[in-house]
Amino acid sequence: MAAPLTKKKNPAPCPFQESMDLLSGKWTMSVINALMGGVLRFGELERAVPGINTRMLARTVKELEERKIISRKPYPTVPPTVEYSLTEKGLALKPVMQALQAWAISNYHKAQAAQG
Repeated sequence: MAAPLTKKKNPAPCPFQESMDLLSGKWTMSVINALMGGVLRFGELERAVPGINTRMLARTVKELEERKIISRKPYPTVPPTVEYSLTEKGLALKPVMQALQAWAISNYHKAQAAQG
């Protein structure tokens, strides 16, 4: 009889899985894509990502900031002004984003053609 499969208590970190965990959030790629165009204030970023609400955007930018994908630059103004931009680590995702966009466009048109 085979030994039962058990999960390792502390598996070695896998860079691929870590990356997929980071990028798999519903809004993560949309926020990164919006910031590929340059620096955006919070309200501009919210308008650049259709369908996202304020709470989800705040959560997403916080996570991306913690993971050093984006940087947050607050200004001492009333009302508060905050600008977001991609870090060097975030900008390194540009070829990945371009490849995903090309794949999405190609497959979208194929799916549209198949539907008639």
